[in-house]
Amino acid sequence: MKTVIVSARFQIAIPRVLCRQLDIQPGHKLKVHVRDGHLELTPELTITASRGFLPGLDTQIEREKDRV
Repeated sequence: MKTVIVSARFQIAIPRVLCRQLDIQPGHKLKVHVRDGHLELTPELTITASRGFLPGLDTQIEREKDRV
């Protein structure tokens, strides 16, 4: 586990080893969640990177004739 320090402006720096491990680049967005008193940072994926993240999802649904 890595330790970070909160600056006077309430900023933190993510350790380089973690950025490399998660492929976080400058300019990437992270979502912040509070869970059970802990902060959770999750990389926000682009729509292209998210493609196929639900394998096996049936996309062949019956549509109304005016919605095709």
